[in-house]
Amino acid sequence: MSAHEHAGNGIKAVTGDEAVSAGGRDRGFTRRRLVGAAGVAGLMGVSGFGGEVLGRRRGLDAASASSPDELRYPFRGEVQQGILTPAQDTMYTVAYTVTTRNRDGLRRLLTAWTSASEKMVAGEPVGGAENDVELPPSDTGEVWGYPPSGLTITFGFGRSLFVDEHGGDRFGLKDRMPRVLADGVPKFANEALRAAASDGDILIQTCSNDPQVCVHAVRNLTRIAFGSATLKWGQIGYGRSSSTSKEQRTPRNLLGFKDGTANLKAEDDAELLRRHVWVQPEDDAAASWLNGGTYVVARKIHMHLEVWDRVRLSEQQEVIGRDKYHGAPLSVSDPQDSDEFARPDFAAPGRDGGTAIPADSHVAVVGADNNQGVRMLRRSYNYTDGNDSLGRLDAGMFFVAFVRDPRTGFYPVLKKMTEKDALTEYLQHQASALFAVPPGIREGDALVGQRLFE
Repeated sequence: MSAHEHAGNGIKAVTGDEAVSAGGRDRGFTRRRLVGAAGVAGLMGVSGFGGEVLGRRRGLDAASASSPDELRYPFRGEVQQGILTPAQDTMYTVAYTVTTRNRDGLRRLLTAWTSASEKMVAGEPVGGAENDVELPPSDTGEVWGYPPSGLTITFGFGRSLFVDEHGGDRFGLKDRMPRVLADGVPKFANEALRAAASDGDILIQTCSNDPQVCVHAVRNLTRIAFGSATLKWGQIGYGRSSSTSKEQRTPRNLLGFKDGTANLKAEDDAELLRRHVWVQPEDDAAASWLNGGTYVVARKIHMHLEVWDRVRLSEQQEVIGRDKYHGAPLSVSDPQDSDEFARPDFAAPGRDGGTAIPADSHVAVVGADNNQGVRMLRRSYNYTDGNDSLGRLDAGMFFVAFVRDPRTGFYPVLKKMTEKDALTEYLQHQASALFAVPPGIREGDALVGQRLFE
């Protein structure tokens, strides 16, 4: 999903269902049936996810830095880091299966993870610099002397942390499970989800401007978890495909288009973020521990790049609804770079009697104007997991979004996308995950999510 086209909770009721159903183009046989594919080798492989005062209050500000490598973000604050933080260049997201069988063991794991994470985001070694040479070092050492490169570490809790597959109460937390997690993620058209690369008990998202710093963080958190949790899946992302700050240029996804132009940004009005991103006290009385937190939804979306690369430019632009070079909506007749942020005019006439922006284009189907104004905060990344046996790239987007309630702010938009969006022809959803993201770690808190246990 991209541009004016993303989700949170409603702002205004404007519907575009009629336009989508009436104006879609009939392509007949799909290009996937007609075009054979060839590819090249992949890059990196990991198998399968306001102002100054407001910034400090939310934990957004970084220490003064002469380069992205020197950035340091505060670990403690009103909200967790890695949400509103300006999106870094690299992501390594992992999910764990908790193996400890009691609540005290879970608390000890989260406490150890919290302590280690606070050290790493500050650029310090896990366990300190002093080590007994007769014992394994407390830190694996591959970033000793490296700057933290803007490292952030963000935690989320999955449904299976609260109940087992039979609905049993795993850690005495079942009565505090949010209804959003209890409801789960619905099934969508045209998806082929892999269980081994989906869901999990605990999510950890690491982001930085140095991939080795991300790998170091995951490696050490996994080492610390030995005997208490095992790694279920992991996904490395590079070349962020969305921006979370107005100071960042809009990046391009692997389809070559600017992505996420009109998504929420950290500098947006606090009321707008409250409405779309942060869980409020009235949302779920049983899960008051989550107030001020959010939900993260993740989708691993494979792109059929070899097919897409054989589509003529004009059709690529019609599928997306935007000019490929400038990023402007197709309703702009003579696009320039400054037109990227122009509001799409879905009624603007096209050259062939239809509308300039086709009604089944990505922008039209998932645009905020056609989805009751819902929006989301995105932190998506491109990925490349090598290639398949036919030499085709195993690549696409690791879609990540933070929303107040995915039942109203994400699922309806994804349903429309999978059923009506012309872009769906070139995509395959292969993994899915939903986690509750606790509010920020307060001064004096020993562990992330401490309110859950209080």
